[in-house]
Amino acid sequence: MTEVWGSHRRQSTREARQTPGTPCWTSLLAHDLESIKDFYSGLFGWAYYNPGPRRLGPYVRATIDGQDVAGIGGLRPGRRLPTAWTTYLASDDADGTAEGIRSACGTVGVGPLSAEDAGRLVLATDPTGASFGVWQGQRLVGPRLVGAPGTPVRHELVTDRASTVVTFYQALFGYETETAEADGSDYVTLRLDGRPVAAIHGVGTALPPAQGPHWMTSFEVADTDAAARRVTELGGQVLRPPHESPAGRVAAVADPEGAVFTLLRTAC
Repeated sequence: MTEVWGSHRRQSTREARQTPGTPCWTSLLAHDLESIKDFYSGLFGWAYYNPGPRRLGPYVRATIDGQDVAGIGGLRPGRRLPTAWTTYLASDDADGTAEGIRSACGTVGVGPLSAEDAGRLVLATDPTGASFGVWQGQRLVGPRLVGAPGTPVRHELVTDRASTVVTFYQALFGYETETAEADGSDYVTLRLDGRPVAAIHGVGTALPPAQGPHWMTSFEVADTDAAARRVTELGGQVLRPPHESPAGRVAAVADPEGAVFTLLRTAC
């Protein structure tokens, strides 16, 4: 059975540095930054401010009630890249983690580099090609509001077979793992200090060829069905309609630029 973590009923602020390997930030790069800001503001009620840095282009932090929850950056003109939400995993030593990625047959694409005084980052891909980030927080250690509607609540690596990549992430962060066996699903829960922090879901031939292996971010919502309808009203697309899952009521959607994410009303 898949263990559920996170709940819209448990809202809290968080500032302590996260255990290495814990998903600690979620960020999106968009072609039309202003339009995408409007989409997510309309969907989640996000407000924005621009704290910098602009080293990689314009960047804003999304907030709820003044608390940081995610980031959105603007791609430089002429860069027509697929857009996707990126999950960042916490590290106490981004440079050391970058070396670990290379040693474990992953690829470092950007960094390690400093984002002014906010922290130090790495952008990388695992051996299957799934992109992820590494974040060594300084002034920004992660989202300050957790568990509320509009905040990231789950991070799941979707791949063809979980066994092809689980050892890579274990080598980086020492995860304890728990495999779902009772229902025959290919699902591995990643744990740190005995608590679930992320998961790897092998979906076999159901993996979208155009998307390939990828980290999926789930955002908490108060009503999955209403949020899915709102996605289409705002110019996005519902890829899989709302349905019940072990985690709660969930829907897979895409924003107007095609970045895929899920809406989740966490099971109580």
